[in-house]
Amino acid sequence: MPSLDRQDDVFVLDLGDEENRFHPDWITAVGVALNEVEKTQGPRALITTATGKFYSNGLDLDWLFDHVDQQQDYIASVHELLARMVSLPVITVAVLQGHTFAAGAMFALAHDFRVMRADRGYWCLPEADIDIPFSSGMAALIQSRLAPQTAHEAMLTARRYGGIDAAAVGIVDRAVPEDTLRSTAVEIAQAQAGKAGDTLGTIKARMYAPVLAALRDSHPLA
Repeated sequence: MPSLDRQDDVFVLDLGDEENRFHPDWITAVGVALNEVEKTQGPRALITTATGKFYSNGLDLDWLFDHVDQQQDYIASVHELLARMVSLPVITVAVLQGHTFAAGAMFALAHDFRVMRADRGYWCLPEADIDIPFSSGMAALIQSRLAPQTAHEAMLTARRYGGIDAAAVGIVDRAVPEDTLRSTAVEIAQAQAGKAGDTLGTIKARMYAPVLAALRDSHPLA
């Protein structure tokens, strides 16, 4: 399960050591961690990472197929998590140490910055291959973060981007060796920690108002 630590002004949220899929309990645990970050006063920033082969493999499809009657509520909870990350009143940095797929890739995009391992792991939106369409909120998020041609390719072709290629097209801000991943993210986060607070939250909310409205639509699969 996710766990939250703090290094000076930088909170570090470890998403877990398995596939880190969006099980309802996992979503709840991440939300609790974000509550802690948000209610803390003073300079602060947040980095998220994981331990092992995966950053996140996205939706928990096994759980979802076993609870089809809860599909709307489940997707709404995923949307709310994405919206929460987009609008969090602190600078956020995703540290992609492993595979980052589907809703996990969208979760990474919901951060302000992304740092990816250069030599291993893929960032990918596989929805076209697995026959699951993007919700309107998810499409809005992806298109708000990526250049039009990159979003077009990523969404329609399900291309797997390694770190170097992801940095070249702006999916991630930096692709670095494994041994400098964490330090690079902390450096970015620490430099912006003093901006945390209501003003930053308002800037984000207004900048991404259409995305947040789409994610918080009461009928996410309509």
